[in-house]
Formats: sequence, structure tokens, C-alpha cells
Amino acid sequence: MSSRMIATAAAFAALTLAPLAASATETQGGSAPNGRNCFWVNSWDGWSAPGNGDVLYLRIHINDIYRVDLTPGSHAWKGGDNFLVNQVRGSNLICSALDLDLTLADNLGFRRPLIATSLRKLTPAEVAAIPRKDLP
Repeated sequence: MSSRMIATAAAFAALTLAPLAASATETQGGSAPNGRNCFWVNSWDGWSAPGNGDVLYLRIHINDIYRVDLTPGSHAWKGGDNFLVNQVRGSNLICSALDLDLTLADNLGFRRPLIATSLRKLTPAEVAAIPRKDLP
């Protein structure tokens, strides 16, 4: 390859990849380019299912709590033998309830699908209002 072709290829790559890098930088912090609050699947650090089990709280990193509303009658509960599974399909970025494919599973192999109807990041005031025993 001539040096001119290499320089042209490098310039093309820089122009093509720069917008992608900027977009990835914006979403790493938790806010998608369109202003929605998003998080990466691998930043999910814990969960809880308070009350009647129609709501889940997800801890993202250390400080962020997201509320997931489930279809009425889901009765999700967090016990020693229950764990929450999210099947990733497509992007690893979670921005809405449609990005979640949740299942409640136990050590015996029993699996129950949970349908998320909404997902939103809670404000610090909303997090402070959650009883300590219900925090993830």
C-alpha cells in the first residue's frame, strides 16, 4: 500500500469512528444521547422486591437506584434461593422496560418470567424515602 492510501484510510477511519466514540462517552456516564437515563447491564449490582412483589429496585453502581414496575400480580420476591436473570438481546445498554427480559429463578431450576412495564431512575429524594430494608 502506498503512503497516500494509508493516510487516506486513516483519515476516513478517524472521521467515521469519531461520532461513535463521542456517543459511547455520553452513554458511559448513564445518560443516553437522547437524554434518557440508561445503564449498562454489567453495572447492575443488586436488586430487591419490596411489598407485594410488583416492583423491583435495581442498584446500578453504588449510588443509582432504578425502579422497575412489573405487571400486576407478578409477586416477585427475593429469597435466599431466588435470583433475578436478565436475558440480554441485542445491546447491553438498558434504557427502557422493553430492554429488560427478566426471569425469577431458583436453585431447583424453576423459572418464572417477569414482565417489566416501566423503568425509571429514582431521584435522591425518592431513594431516601425507601425503607432501608427494601433497598437493594
